[in-house]
Amino acid sequence: MSSFMSHKDRQHENAGTKEEQATNVSVPEQSEASGSESLAAQVQKLQSEKQELTETLVRRQADFENYRKRIERERHQEHHRGVELFVERLLPVLDALDRALATDPGSASAEYRKGFELIERQMSDLLAKQGLTRMETVGKEFDPHFHHAIEQVETSEYAEGAVIDELQPGYLFHGRVLRPAMVRVASAPEGRSAHVAKREAS
Repeated sequence: MSSFMSHKDRQHENAGTKEEQATNVSVPEQSEASGSESLAAQVQKLQSEKQELTETLVRRQADFENYRKRIERERHQEHHRGVELFVERLLPVLDALDRALATDPGSASAEYRKGFELIERQMSDLLAKQGLTRMETVGKEFDPHFHHAIEQVETSEYAEGAVIDELQPGYLFHGRVLRPAMVRVASAPEGRSAHVAKREAS
């Protein structure tokens, strides 16, 4: 009886050992699967962080490029404005030269006149290279954006609204009005205006 029980006990013990071995085998398999999932999650997280860093870098580069262009544009505008102010302050000098050349010097002052003409030409060429352009006004139609009318003169030699005389020249700086021209503008004689108005009414 004792021998039988011990044999039975040994069978039971062996069965328990097999179960423990089965259990011990399944635990590493579960641990390995869990580790694989954890590694995949870490890889995905790192990839997400890399993508975010890349996008942030691209945005920072774009911001810096925009900043660089803005600074360069502002520097160019400041330089342009500085040149414009300098040229504007030289306009009275050009006016003085124009007045000097407009007078009749007589034969005794012919050499002085040549000197004034040379100075005026050199200064005009220099300012033209900086973007200054003198307006052509006489014979042109009056335009309040470019001309400042001082007087209206009745005349039949010019069309009504045409500039007939320039009192002070106007200038453009890189195509923008730096100073409007002071001009006289033609107006139709009273009888002619009435005739034109009557004809337009009919």
